[in-house]
Amino acid sequence: MHGRFPILYIAEADAEEAVLSSGALAQLVEAIPQATFTVVGSPASAPLFADLPRLQRLITLDRDGRWDWIALWNQVRETNWGLVVDMRGSTLSGKLRRQRRAVKDKAAPGVHLVEQAARTLQLDEIPPPKLFISRDTQEAADALISPGSGPILAIGPGADWIGKRWPADRYAKIAISLLGEGGPLAGGRLMIVGEEADRDAAQTVRSAVKRDRVIELQGRLTRLQTAAALSHADLYLGGDSLWTELAVAAGVPAVAVFGPSDETLKRPWTGVAVRGPRTLDEFRELDPRLNQHIQHMMDLPYERVLKAAKKLLAERAA
Repeated sequence: MHGRFPILYIAEADAEEAVLSSGALAQLVEAIPQATFTVVGSPASAPLFADLPRLQRLITLDRDGRWDWIALWNQVRETNWGLVVDMRGSTLSGKLRRQRRAVKDKAAPGVHLVEQAARTLQLDEIPPPKLFISRDTQEAADALISPGSGPILAIGPGADWIGKRWPADRYAKIAISLLGEGGPLAGGRLMIVGEEADRDAAQTVRSAVKRDRVIELQGRLTRLQTAAALSHADLYLGGDSLWTELAVAAGVPAVAVFGPSDETLKRPWTGVAVRGPRTLDEFRELDPRLNQHIQHMMDLPYERVLKAAKKLLAERAA
């Protein structure tokens, strides 16, 4: 049975975009205590909402074909929804019985995706990304974090395209400076997150500190568990990636390196974006579709990122 105010939330298929919009959903959870939720997502995005409070049903739309949407229609058409939030802008949401409907528009140039999600719900204030973490999820993550003391620097060196991947040895140099003697996180530990495919980059990054000060989590946790683990970090470093958005959703100050992607849309909401000497338009001149096998990030020096990290830590400590 649905509650007195059933809400259908259709999340973005892209996991990174779903995290960026998650604050809007969290706002509904906290503002409407009588609401219950049905969430629709892709195989990549749906698991991120598994711990949502008052979740009645989590539906995974395996593909984006016509018959998949028809199957979804058959699962949700009987309910008279209090609110339908459609972050995919689908035609299905307009055909459902509902009291209200909110549909996300196409991305507006220069408007951050977090703000665009808030605009979808016509919110006066912009809620930051937030994923709900259950006790079981948190305990599963914590079980892989060995006991220790001191601050934690988290690094997500992976990216879904080589063009957005910053050299792993530069992350290592920053870790040495921040965690080493005299650094703002001196004596702390290094946490590495990402996919199993990021293991080569992780091997380089982990060389920055002694073995007993490394928490290696890449390929060992679900994405929601990764967010739970990241909640222990004092600072996060990464690229334009899902791991960066998970850190932001976990409330961690983040420094993200950008090159052939748009930081005005996806910079860390609670942190800073750092790019090299080239603009996004200059990258497009070389790689119009931004899909070639080119290491675009080579011209971003580690010193610039280190300076931003130290500044962010100092601001947080003030």
